[in-house]
Amino acid sequence: MDDTEKRIMQEDCSEDSLGMGILTLTNMRVAFDKTKGRIADFSKKIGETVLDAKLNEIVEVGKEGWLIKKVRIKVTTETGEKTYKFGVYNTSKWLKAIQDAKSKLV
Repeated sequence: MDDTEKRIMQEDCSEDSLGMGILTLTNMRVAFDKTKGRIADFSKKIGETVLDAKLNEIVEVGKEGWLIKKVRIKVTTETGEKTYKFGVYNTSKWLKAIQDAKSKLV
């Protein structure tokens, strides 16, 4: 992160195809870093960043699910569009925060 980038939200979560990690929303981008943890000593290590999308690359954001609710983010990539589904604690809060951050882009 550079000096002008501010973290809005961050949460441990799971993505349907990527697994466990940390989802981060800033005023410029959404990022997902994979994590590896061990129950024996409660350690957690941050691995590679598998999603690093600028807010203007987000095509669509929404919620889905009935029992297990997820935030759905569709991102434009070089190969087309890719959809990510994150199991976060408060889907409504994440949805609103992403929409607000996108609307504040200049």
